[in-house]
Amino acid sequence: MTPLSVDLPHNLGRAEARRRIENGTGSLGRHLPAGATVESGWTGDKLNLAIGLMGQDVRAAVDVQETLVRVEIVLPPALGFFRPLIEAGIRKGGEQMLEDKSKTKS
Repeated sequence: MTPLSVDLPHNLGRAEARRRIENGTGSLGRHLPAGATVESGWTGDKLNLAIGLMGQDVRAAVDVQETLVRVEIVLPPALGFFRPLIEAGIRKGGEQMLEDKSKTKS
């Protein structure tokens, strides 16, 4: 098994970060290959995910903290090759989801 941990810093506070993640969880399947399944459930401020992907079972957890969201995934050996792509996708999607749009850019 190949562990993968991605930290996504944010300035939203725990409640707003969690709200955004809750709202985005339903669309997770659209970002995965056809036939992927996603089951999710919250325990406190931690979202647990069970993903069926390419005949493999992937477990993930999204820990929402005050200034950081930590995504931890354990990839089965058959999916270890995709680690760089998975990490890049988590960073891109997570940063977009947690972007503080209240700040104006000059």
